[in-house]
Amino acid sequence: MRLRIIVFALVVAGVSCRQNEATSSVVVYSSADKEFAELIFRAYEQKTGVKVLPLYDTEETKTAGLTARLVAEKDHARADVFWSSDTGRAVALIDQGVAAPYVPREAASIPSRYKSTAGLWTGFAARIRVFLYNTDKVMATDAPRSMLDMGQPRWKGQFAIANPHFGTTAFQMAALFVKWGDETAVGFLRSLTLNGAVLAAGNSDVKDRVADGRVAFGVLDEDDAVVALREKRPVALIIPDQDGPDALGTMLMPNAALLIQGAPHAEQARRFIDFLTSAEAEQILAASDAAQYPLHPGVKGPALLPALESLRIMNVDYADVARKLPAMDAAVKAAFGL
Repeated sequence: MRLRIIVFALVVAGVSCRQNEATSSVVVYSSADKEFAELIFRAYEQKTGVKVLPLYDTEETKTAGLTARLVAEKDHARADVFWSSDTGRAVALIDQGVAAPYVPREAASIPSRYKSTAGLWTGFAARIRVFLYNTDKVMATDAPRSMLDMGQPRWKGQFAIANPHFGTTAFQMAALFVKWGDETAVGFLRSLTLNGAVLAAGNSDVKDRVADGRVAFGVLDEDDAVVALREKRPVALIIPDQDGPDALGTMLMPNAALLIQGAPHAEQARRFIDFLTSAEAEQILAASDAAQYPLHPGVKGPALLPALESLRIMNVDYADVARKLPAMDAAVKAAFGL
């Protein structure tokens, strides 16, 4: 009898242990760069003791691969949280029933235009699009200042962009479709191909091509540009479309946090999203090579970039950008033969 009691106690302890393991982890699908995401994951694990189990996307297919996976898993969710580096594709998931509502308590001071009023997505730690140019090939006075400069004959074959079918380049292109209308935006895409745009594998590849002098300049996210600056490469950074009363402004792209509908660890997911959208997490990303702009007022921004308040930002509705992605994708395929 005593042996039975001991065996029963061991079985119960084993079950309890497995239950604790199940409830002390959170599965996060993340399209953020791994080296930056891990800063947040480690900080959260140290703070809470909860293990973060991440799944990353590739540099070439940023966000698109994970969003397709989330849709495929919609009826049997495996992820708890989606940390998307592409606001547009994250917001596009809302219409497909992938997200569950949750309003993070730590995100109350983030401006409303950067989050869903229903709590279906929450923006945090934004990036902007910049030009990086090679200072051995381009004088500061001659550097490009506007997205439209990429169509100028003097830059033919001398500029690079990441594949516009994926990631933040896709988001920027979709935003231009919203801002300019389809006809003007399609004309812009054609001007890029006619002027010999070099398609890079991703933003990091754009950075390398500029830093090595294979191209004169490129358009990319500020985090990749800051890496080149910190490495003391022969480059300089320009924030485009800032001059003049009718300037377009640069694109502001928050990361987005979504609670997944049917998340296996829903309570842990909510707690992780609270941290992910907090001022503490934004400060970590701002101070790192991620160089991302905090959306919480009063949080110090990236050291090598001007204050967010001083920038002219393109004014677009993120839901409109998300809805424009299919039309933009079709136009990109036609223009670039992808």
